Amino acid sequence: MPKKTRLYGQLFLSALQLSAFTFGGGYVMIPLMRRKFVDQLHWIDEEEMLDFAAIAQSSPGAMAVNAALLVGYRMAGIPGAMVTLLGTVLPPLAILSLISLFYQAFRDNVVVSRVMRGMQAGVAAVIADVVFTMGRGVLAEKRALGAVLIVLAFAAAYFLRVNVVIVLLACGAVGALDGWLAHRKRRKEGEA
Repeated sequence: MPKKTRLYGQLFLSALQLSAFTFGGGYVMIPLMRRKFVDQLHWIDEEEMLDFAAIAQSSPGAMAVNAALLVGYRMAGIPGAMVTLLGTVLPPLAILSLISLFYQAFRDNVVVSRVMRGMQAGVAAVIADVVFTMGRGVLAEKRALGAVLIVLAFAAAYFLRVNVVIVLLACGAVGALDGWLAHRKRRKEGEA
């Protein structure tokens, strides 16, 4: 089997598996993607996964789909992105199609309602795990800017009720400015 075909198959099956057995959306899927693509397959590193999560969250559309597209594109270009897209959207499409057929019965069922309430608690725990894992990654860099941005972004969004899009754009602008200044400093040091 050609190497590219094997990679496409692995991308598809990884995305399909993650999407089929993950409930709760992108915030739940990101740590599972990190485990799969960073820890198990070693396709990307921790920092790149954090970058993908940030880009996926700030881009329009479903966060899980955006992150899967980025991983697929990173590994195999546009065909890889399309393969991961297909693997990511097939399970929810099938599940939602099935549920829509029986929506009336599900809507009024007490057992289904309680299961959904229990799943909400599990999703909240996974989101807390994402926050701590990603926050730990930012703080591990031991740069004051990252720690300050975490605190300010949380305070702005939670206490001041600033729109999350504005918070993301402001943090992105600060990060871009910091990167530009660091690049400029490196260039000056290289000239000296």
